[in-house]
Amino acid sequence: MMKWREHRTKMIQKLGLVTVTLVCCFGFLLNETAFGQSAPYIPVGSARTKKTVIAFPEIRTAGTRDGSFAKTISETVVNDLSFMDLFQFLSPSAFIEDSGKAGLTIGTFKLTDWTSIGAEFLVKATLRSEGSNLTLEAYLYDTHGSKQILAKRYVAAQREAKTVGHTLANNIVEALTGLPGVFQTKIAMTCDRTRKKEIYVMNFDGTDVKQITNHRSTAFAPAWSPDGTRIAYSLYTRHRNNIKNMDLYEFDFGTESFRMLSNRRGINSGAAYSPDGRTIALTMSFLGDPAIFALDPAKKEVTRMTKSFGTDVDPSWSPDGKSIAFVSSRTGKPMIFSQNSDGSRVQRLTYAGIYNATPTWSPRNNKIGFAGWLDRHFDIFIMNPDGTNIERLTKDQGNNEDPHFSPDGNFIVFSSNRTGQQNIYVMNIDGTFVKRLTYGLGNCVTPKWSNPPVVASTP
Repeated sequence: MMKWREHRTKMIQKLGLVTVTLVCCFGFLLNETAFGQSAPYIPVGSARTKKTVIAFPEIRTAGTRDGSFAKTISETVVNDLSFMDLFQFLSPSAFIEDSGKAGLTIGTFKLTDWTSIGAEFLVKATLRSEGSNLTLEAYLYDTHGSKQILAKRYVAAQREAKTVGHTLANNIVEALTGLPGVFQTKIAMTCDRTRKKEIYVMNFDGTDVKQITNHRSTAFAPAWSPDGTRIAYSLYTRHRNNIKNMDLYEFDFGTESFRMLSNRRGINSGAAYSPDGRTIALTMSFLGDPAIFALDPAKKEVTRMTKSFGTDVDPSWSPDGKSIAFVSSRTGKPMIFSQNSDGSRVQRLTYAGIYNATPTWSPRNNKIGFAGWLDRHFDIFIMNPDGTNIERLTKDQGNNEDPHFSPDGNFIVFSSNRTGQQNIYVMNIDGTFVKRLTYGLGNCVTPKWSNPPVVASTP
C-alpha cells in the first residue's frame, strides 16, 4: 500500500492536478450530512433571471497570526464560483452579523442576519494552523430553508491552501447543482508560441500554463485519458527515406515520458479515449481512405470502426462508450454522423451547411456540439444526439472552432480568431458569458478539457 501511495504521490506532484498532502499524506477527511436531496438547489441549464446570492464572511483563524492562508482560500473560492456565472457574492459592507459573538453552526448565529440582507446561501469557515498543516472546517447553509447543506473538514499542508479553496468550491457547486465542479481540471491545447506547434496545458481558467512537448515540429490534436494522467496527440515525423508521416504519441505525466502508440503509414490522428480508457478511437489511413479505428494502447492493435468510400475523422465517444459521433464525407459534404461502437446503426445527424466538423459529446449525454461553416465563417452549434434541435451559439465574431464540453457539461471551450489571432475561449452552453483564456501563446487551437482528478480514499 505504501509503495502505491508513493508512486501516486510522485505522479500527482508532476501532474499538478491534485495536491498530495490533501489527498494522500494527511487524508481527505469529510464530515458531511446527507439530506437526501431530490432535486438540485440550482438547476443548471434552465432559464435564469438572476444570479444566486451567496454570503461568505471572513474565514476565522486560530493558531496563526498569518491571515494569508485564509485570504488565499477565500479568494480562490470566490474566483472559482464567479467563473460559473451562477453566483453573486454579497459585499462584506452589507453584513450585519456580530462576528465576535456569532458561531459557525446553526443555533449559534442568527439566520435572519443573512436573509434580511438578501443572502440565499451562506458559507462559514474556520481555519486552524498546526505546525506546517492547515485544517479548514467549512459549512454551507440554505438561509431561507434554515438547513445545513454541507459540512466538511479539509486537512492539508500550508502550501496547499489554494487547492483547499478549489476543493471547497467544487464541493459547494456539487451540493447546489448536483454536478461536479471543474475547479481542479485542466485544458490541453496546441499553441505556436515557439513558432512550432506544441502541446500546452493550463488550468480551467487559463492560469498556470505549461508547455508539455518540445518536438520542434508540429504536435497537435491533444486528448486526455479519462483519469487525466496521460495525453495522446499527433506529431509530424520523418520515417525511412525521409517520408513525412502523422504518428500518434502519448505523454505520461507520472513518468514524464513519451511513447509512440501508432506510426502506421499515413494518418494517425484525432485521438479520443473511450470512457473506460481502454481504447483510443482515431483516424487512420494505412488501408487507403481515412477511416476511424479503435486502438488498444496496451497491445497497439487496431480494429476498424467505420466503413465508407469517403473520409471519416474526428471521433467523439458517447459518455456510456456505446456510440461515437464523427465527421464523414461519405455523402459528399463533410457532415456529422453517429454509430454504435461496433459499427452498427449508422445515422446521419447534420444536413445544413457545407462543412460540419469536430463533434463533441456532452458528459450528460444530452447534447452534441460541433463547428459548422455558415455565413462564410465557422461557428459553434449544439444539437440533440439524434440531430434535432440545432442551436447556434456563436455569430459574427470571426471563426469559432474546436468545441469541447467541460466534464460537468456546463461549459464549452473552443478556439476563435475574433481578435485576429487564434485563442482559446470558454462559454456557457447557451453561448453566454464568454471568457478568453489564452494570452501571449501565439495561435492556440484544439482545446480539450480534462476530467476532474480522481481523489483517493484514505483508510
